[in-house]
Amino acid sequence: MNALTPIYQMPEYPVQTRWYTFENVAGAKGAAAQANFGRKGAPAVALPAGGSLVLADIDGSGTIRRMWMTLWNREPVALRGLKIEMYWDGAETPAVQAPLGDFFCHSFGHMAPFESALFASPEARSFNCFVPMPFRRSARIVLINESEQDNGVYYEVDATLGDRHDKNMLYFHAYWRRENYTEWRRDMTILPRVEGRGRFLGCHLSVRQHPYCTHFWWGEGEVKIYLDGDEALPTLCGTGTEDYIGTGYGQGLFSHAYQGNPYVSANRDAYGFYRLHLPDPVYFYEDVRVTIQVMGGVAYSQMLEVMDKHLEFRFMKAGAGGEYFTREELEADPGRILVIERVDDHCATAYWYLDRPENGLGPIAGLAERLADLPSK
Repeated sequence: MNALTPIYQMPEYPVQTRWYTFENVAGAKGAAAQANFGRKGAPAVALPAGGSLVLADIDGSGTIRRMWMTLWNREPVALRGLKIEMYWDGAETPAVQAPLGDFFCHSFGHMAPFESALFASPEARSFNCFVPMPFRRSARIVLINESEQDNGVYYEVDATLGDRHDKNMLYFHAYWRRENYTEWRRDMTILPRVEGRGRFLGCHLSVRQHPYCTHFWWGEGEVKIYLDGDEALPTLCGTGTEDYIGTGYGQGLFSHAYQGNPYVSANRDAYGFYRLHLPDPVYFYEDVRVTIQVMGGVAYSQMLEVMDKHLEFRFMKAGAGGEYFTREELEADPGRILVIERVDDHCATAYWYLDRPENGLGPIAGLAERLADLPSK
C-alpha cells in the first residue's frame, strides 16, 4: 500500500499498523497500555545526560509513516544537545544524523510554529515528521542526549509492517552541518558529495549574520546543485536565497507546504527557512552535491559605516575573488548598491533519498560546535 492508494481501499496483502511509544516500546500486538492498570502509566521516559533512547527497533520490512515528539526541556541546549540517528537494514553507520531541533526544522535551538508538507510544529512545542521512510529488513531510531542536562521524552513513531518494497525503493537520509563562520567566496556546503542513485528532497537552512553586517541584506546567495559528475559548474542554479524559498525582495515570517521562513530572531540577525522539492523533484543517478553562495546586497555608505567602526574589516567584491573595496571608491559613490561576498554563520540539514542505507558521510559536529554562538531568542 502506498500514498496513492485510495484511503477507502485495503492493501492487497496483510500490512500491520504499529505505534512505538513508551506505552509499547516494542510495538507488540496486544501489549500496549499496561502500566498503572492501563491508566496512562508510561506516557514519557527520562533521558538523562549522556544517555540514549531507542525510539523504535523493528525487524522485517516496513515503512515509518509519522514521528511525533515533545520534551520536558525544550531550551536551545536540548534542541542542539539531543542528536537523532536512524539506521536502515542493519547498517553500521546512520543514514540520518542531526541535532534534534534542526532535523525537525527548528533553527539555532529556538522553536517556532510552522507547518510544511513534511514537518510541523503547530504551537512551537512539538516535533512532527511525515517523511515516508521505507526499509526492507530492519529500522532503528535512536535519540542521544549529548548535553549535560537531564531531559525527558514523549514520543510516538508510527509505522506499517509487512510492506512489500520493489527494487526502486529508496532509503531516507538526512545530514546536518555548520560553518561558523564561512570563508570568503567559498560556497556553504548544504549536502557534501554523495554517491548513488536517488532524489534530493530539500533542506532546512539557518543563517546568523556576521555581527558587523546585521544592518543590511544578507541573502543574495544562489543555491547550486551538482548532479551526476558535475565538477566546476552545477546543472541547477537558483537566483537568490529568498528566491529559493519562493518569496522575493527579502524574507519575513511565513510557512507554506513546500517553502517557508518560520524563524527570525528577536534582533533580526538570524533566520531559519526551508525548501522541499516535492512538486519539483531533483533526481540523480551517479552523485549529488548541494551548496549555497554566501552573498548579500549593500550600499557603499553602509560599508563605510562598518569600516569606520571596525578598521580591520574589509569587504570582498563579488567576482573572481581576492579584490576588496577601498575607502576611496566607496566615498566616491556612497549611494551605489552592489552584491558583495559575505562571511556568516550557516547551518544546513539536508534531506534526500538514496538507493543504499549508508551514505559515507562522517559524524556530525560535536556538542561544543553545535552550541556555540546561538542567538539568545
